[in-house]
Amino acid sequence: MTAKLDNDFVRAQFPAFDEPSLQGQAFFENAGGSYTCGPVIDRLERYYRQRKVQPYAPYGASRLAGEEMDEARSRLSAMLGVSEDELSFGPSTTQNTYVLAQAFRQWMEPGQAIVVTDQDHEANSGPWRRLADDGIEIREWQIDPESGLLNVADLENLLDENVRLVCFPHCSNIVGALNPIVEITAAAHAAGAFVCVDGVSYAPHGFVNVGDMGPDIYLFSAYKTYGPHQGLMVMRRELGTLLPNQAHWFNADSLYKRFTPAGPDHAQVAASAGMADYYDALATHHGITGEAAERTRGVHDLMRGYETRLLQPVLDYLAEKNSVRLIGPREAEAKAPTVAVELAGPGEAAAEKLAAHGIMAGGGDFYGSRPLKSMGIDLEKGVLRLSFVHYTSPEEVDKLLNALDDVL
Repeated sequence: MTAKLDNDFVRAQFPAFDEPSLQGQAFFENAGGSYTCGPVIDRLERYYRQRKVQPYAPYGASRLAGEEMDEARSRLSAMLGVSEDELSFGPSTTQNTYVLAQAFRQWMEPGQAIVVTDQDHEANSGPWRRLADDGIEIREWQIDPESGLLNVADLENLLDENVRLVCFPHCSNIVGALNPIVEITAAAHAAGAFVCVDGVSYAPHGFVNVGDMGPDIYLFSAYKTYGPHQGLMVMRRELGTLLPNQAHWFNADSLYKRFTPAGPDHAQVAASAGMADYYDALATHHGITGEAAERTRGVHDLMRGYETRLLQPVLDYLAEKNSVRLIGPREAEAKAPTVAVELAGPGEAAAEKLAAHGIMAGGGDFYGSRPLKSMGIDLEKGVLRLSFVHYTSPEEVDKLLNALDDVL
């Protein structure tokens, strides 16, 4: 039986909840970025105070700086179920995806195809679509305009021997539905295509075992998973060695450097090990044991179970409101706690009204103009988005529902 998450313990790991300026505010815009956990802040401060030198030199401060950077890659790759050199750090997921697209542009031939969706955040859509300028065919896997969901059967109709890559989100930052990665990856691999998964909107709700799930690329952002502003990218070796090197020529033989042409932010890479510290603290507190990947799976299930219990009442409340259109699934098990609703007026105006009730939420298109357009939503109006994670308390959800009563 899975343990129940201790929300009081969780919140004690986040300095934001003791910050006087944030008291009385309930944070419901976590899909845009999470609070940072204490271990990350501690490591970042220590690095800037004690290790702010060029890493990997033989003197003490430099040696320690390099060891902390290596520690982050080693521990996080083990948590994700991949080899250490299959995980790289870049300035952002958007930048990582752009670099990947340039590598595929050089590797692919005119007439070959890439499948993208209209459910994606623009970061995992735009860079691939631009390759049409080089003669690469772009095929769009389209969502259902009513539900916002992707149907795997529709993808299978797009696959043939010309498709080299299939790009899709683990879950949309607007629709929130959990896409079946294993099933989609199997279909793409059977057709001879590689798979690129945008995990940015899912990763805050628990790291997954990328090695078990099978995609060739998995991307997410540390600043949404309680860490610093870095983009993390899993690139499996089979694909990474096929694609042209995008970094300095002398880094061509290093898999984790091949697709990060910019030099890494040493301090933020080192601080990313704090995310592993946080997961380990959660595992220890809740009695979750085993190797890194096993503990990570346990923490993932802990987070998801807690979030699902908090999410269902929010979905039920909004589904009963005739004045709003709830985007995506109505069942909490089928989606992340990222809830978008179309209102009669602008989503941003509703967010402004919620702010007066101590609710921090967002309104707009959230770089998801393609799914909004496909669902017939006016981009000028956008949606109201309410998103939370495992540190959100039941009392904050109650506060949200009470505020929505006044605003809606």
